[in-house]
Amino acid sequence: MTSSRISQRIAAIAESATLAVDAKAKALKAAGRPVISFGAGEPDFPTPGYIVEAAVEAARDPKNHRYSPAGGLPELREAIAAQTLRDSGYPVDAAQVLVTNGGKQAVYQAFATLLDPGDEVLVPSPFWTTYPEAIRLAGGIPVDVFAGTDQGYLVTVEQLEAALTPKTKVLLFVSPSNPTGAVYSPEQTREIGQWAAAKGLWVVSDEIYQHLTYDGVPFTSIATAAPELGDKVVLVNGVAKTYAMTGWRVGWMIGPKDVIKAATNLQSHATSNVSNVSQRAALAAVSGPLDAVHEMGVAFDRRRKAIVAGLNQIPGLECPTPHGAFYVYADVRGLLPRLNVATSAELANLILEKTEVAVVPGEAFGPSGYLRLSYALGDDDLAEGVRRLQEFLS
Repeated sequence: MTSSRISQRIAAIAESATLAVDAKAKALKAAGRPVISFGAGEPDFPTPGYIVEAAVEAARDPKNHRYSPAGGLPELREAIAAQTLRDSGYPVDAAQVLVTNGGKQAVYQAFATLLDPGDEVLVPSPFWTTYPEAIRLAGGIPVDVFAGTDQGYLVTVEQLEAALTPKTKVLLFVSPSNPTGAVYSPEQTREIGQWAAAKGLWVVSDEIYQHLTYDGVPFTSIATAAPELGDKVVLVNGVAKTYAMTGWRVGWMIGPKDVIKAATNLQSHATSNVSNVSQRAALAAVSGPLDAVHEMGVAFDRRRKAIVAGLNQIPGLECPTPHGAFYVYADVRGLLPRLNVATSAELANLILEKTEVAVVPGEAFGPSGYLRLSYALGDDDLAEGVRRLQEFLS
């Protein structure tokens, strides 16, 4: 009997499309090509100086050269609990916090801890490319619930109800959204949370873009909007987007104590503690002021307006104005026949080949026919990238 060299479970995982596009763009840049990348969701700002200084100081302290608790430094867990009350309005204690190697580990461990084989998870679509892969790795089955431009990329309770089956165990809730930038209103958030509670579902809510909303649109945590959920809610978050710390790899998972204890057991075998230096930097971030965060938000808002205005000048392209995160999600179905391409994946390849602009196709996030562009890049690059797209696509 022969067996595959790679397990079926791992072989079935799709490569992260966003990271693949970013890697291709960086490789072309390294080869001297003038590539502009709208691919990765990575702020172009340096990490604020006071955070970096905390890391430098931590690196010099021998106590940070040793193993620390798998669940995270106690003082960081306390600070995250305080930050969660401040920013999400949700009271938790340090025993309900698990510090993870970035938000991705928090997402995976949340699903690994909650799901048994065959359990279904309702996944509003368009979705971040990692969610369905993490669910499948955990033995679950992602069930897409799609909302298009006509709904502002926001799913309704009626759609969720239609997708519900006896196997549904978890609802994934993401607001502000990657990849669309859509933000659920307090009323929509409350209605969805109350529906999930009435159905006895768990809710896993990704709040990593909570500080990035625009036009006076508020961030609403489903944990506080729908207290009916009780202890069947898990929040995932991290420092990456808010504090321009994508490379520091610090995220966290917040939930009931039994879930956090189980997830900590998993992490103790998978990775053990997050780098102590990164944890000390994260401690400075979450317990420090939000001034630098607000400054970055002003720049993102300016870029958001510029990219939406520029893309909407292209005939056949529809780009709704996002109210959160730092992405636009453009509907390009009207462009495809004119350019004689069948899918948005083909269109993305054509754009890279002809204009040296990198974008991520909708296939990475759900149905074909869309492009995601991150506007977390410099103003000059953004303007030049949009100019190239206008010239080619018009």
